Amino acid sequence: MTDRRNIKVAVVQACAPLFDTDGALDRVEDFARRAAHEGASLAVFPEAFVGGYPKGNHFGAPVGSRSAEGRDLYRQYFEAAIETPGPETARLGTTAKDNGIDLVIGVIERAGKDEGGGTLYCTALCFSADGTLQGKRRKLMPTAAERLLWGFGDGSTLDAFDTPSGRIGAVICWENYMPALRMSQYAQGVEIYCAPTVDDRESWSVLMRTIAMEGRCFVLSANQFMRRSDAPKDFAPVQGDAPETVLINGGSVIVSPLGDILAGPVFGEETLLVAEIDLNDITRGKMDFDAAGHYARPDIFELSINRSRQKPVK
Repeated sequence: MTDRRNIKVAVVQACAPLFDTDGALDRVEDFARRAAHEGASLAVFPEAFVGGYPKGNHFGAPVGSRSAEGRDLYRQYFEAAIETPGPETARLGTTAKDNGIDLVIGVIERAGKDEGGGTLYCTALCFSADGTLQGKRRKLMPTAAERLLWGFGDGSTLDAFDTPSGRIGAVICWENYMPALRMSQYAQGVEIYCAPTVDDRESWSVLMRTIAMEGRCFVLSANQFMRRSDAPKDFAPVQGDAPETVLINGGSVIVSPLGDILAGPVFGEETLLVAEIDLNDITRGKMDFDAAGHYARPDIFELSINRSRQKPVK
């Protein structure tokens, strides 16, 4: 069997201007060019990079009440979201093709007209280097106040994706704390496990190392670095209104199948992390542990996944 080539992978730690879709797509193009220039065959962007993560704003919705101002802010957020497929995904595909690079990108997605068109989802899109949209992953479990803004994904988008860089899975932010969801990815033979997030705690890299060792896969976690100045003037986050206030502090990291940190974590700045990986390390790691194979004990434990698309009207 021929050895698989080493490849370079990149993780983007940055943000795009909040509620500015065109500005976000411009930033994707910029970082895709930079990653390709570094020789990367894959670039992973943070959760909600296109559409934005409005950290610190409660959208005028204390328990039992909603404000007119909060509803109008949600309107702005909704209008900055994208449809899949749509003109924005076509532009992202062109970016991937023009740079010859696979892309995993966190976006805020509007439901299609066949779904009623009124709900937003936190989604990760995967594009191959030829510009093809390989598929999407809708976040299953928005956390805490995210549930005001985003709907719940379902099992129909749990697929892994085959790209020139390898077999890719995408698990978004605190979904990574869901053991059954992680297992759904391991069982599909994910080689490059992408974890777009906005969790900027130092403990996040501990979880990423655990997943790398558990799945015997490479883990690429991309987080935003965002200041108050990256949001509109009327955004009013609870962290404060000084332009230099950090809203999301990074912590992006790249980890090997045996839990070794290859790049990062980096905090407090915008950056592009690049690492060279050897996909043969996945096989080397599975010699003594394969969570979905010889270590699984299916005679005792069994995971059943409902992959059907959930529709309120049938």
